Amino acid sequence: MEFAYTAYTEDKRLVKGKVSAISEEAAAELLGYGGYKVVSLKSSLSLLNTEKLMARFSSIKAHEVVMFSRQFALLLESGTDIVTALDLLQGQITNKTLQKIVGEISSDIRGGSSLSKALSKHPRAFSPMYSQAVAAGEQGGNLEIVLRQMADYMERVVVTEKRIKSALTYPVVVVIVAIVVIAIMVTRVFPSFINLYTQLGAELPPLMKGMMAFTNWTNHYGLFVLAGLVALVAVIYVYRRTPAGRYRWDGMMLQLPIFGRIIQLSELSRCCRTMSLLIKVGLPLPEVMAATNRGITNKVMAESMGRVQQKLIRGEGLSRPMAGEKLIVPLMAQMVGVGEETGNLENTLATVAESLETESADKTNAAVAMIQPVITIILGLVVAIIVLTMFTGLYSVYSQVQF
Repeated sequence: MEFAYTAYTEDKRLVKGKVSAISEEAAAELLGYGGYKVVSLKSSLSLLNTEKLMARFSSIKAHEVVMFSRQFALLLESGTDIVTALDLLQGQITNKTLQKIVGEISSDIRGGSSLSKALSKHPRAFSPMYSQAVAAGEQGGNLEIVLRQMADYMERVVVTEKRIKSALTYPVVVVIVAIVVIAIMVTRVFPSFINLYTQLGAELPPLMKGMMAFTNWTNHYGLFVLAGLVALVAVIYVYRRTPAGRYRWDGMMLQLPIFGRIIQLSELSRCCRTMSLLIKVGLPLPEVMAATNRGITNKVMAESMGRVQQKLIRGEGLSRPMAGEKLIVPLMAQMVGVGEETGNLENTLATVAESLETESADKTNAAVAMIQPVITIILGLVVAIIVLTMFTGLYSVYSQVQF
């Protein structure tokens, strides 16, 4: 159960918050252990908890976690204790879901939990990698540095995702508009011309007859085709959510002619960034690999990195297992070997990540630059066929009417 409380701290400051406990007496004891003198304590349970309902369906954006991390680090550097820093940040956060999570984290810490353990209870906002990095920062006494590094890491990921989305926005919008326009012409415009030609009783050219047959077929069976496509998409979606389906889908994505390489480079660059960060904060290499594997979205790539992790645990190092994996580019394995020899693995991985990100961005831009003219040509051909069909039909009718 959750209890809302008002209490005084040891330095006579009035604070408010919530604490989770099995009973009111247990909540009072937890607050007492945290050095709080309780003024009021009451259950916050209600039949319809609108805050929880809103929190369930609202999302937390990455940039909000980045801002929270930077502000948290700044407060810790100024000498503010963790609980006070969280209380101050909770009042400044505009996202209600994140605000509630920060309040729960603060309550858990007052109850004796560590920051990393409290963060791990909220994977929607703080990933397992984030919690592990914070745990390393707690052990090493450099928590504020870790928070800044995590903010930098998340910011790079957000920038990369935005760049890819912005590059793909134009082709997607053009395709959607084209499909809508063609659908309107086939279902609305052509039937009007067909009625006109039928009333005039003119002999139509083959191209116009074919287009009329296609239009009639679309009007009769279009809804069935659309329902079939929706059902196919639903089946694929459900199949993708199964372990076998997700594995096969991810493998197919990596085999795509151009985009497969982009996906591969994006996953590898993210792996390098993650490994560099976690090594820098002080985690041992086996834990670094475990956390890195959990963050890989492509299951085939995760399986490949999992084999690297197993060989690392057996004492084969990191670069040698990487060199034996087809999905890991030679540059990454070679540079990791250099980093192992020089003892500067974290900086080497950061350099590899930048190189892979640059190559991925170049290939993405090249793919988008290639897609745009292809879409333009295809749409031009479709429009040309439609216009040619209409004008040949009109010319045929005009010629027959004249004679």
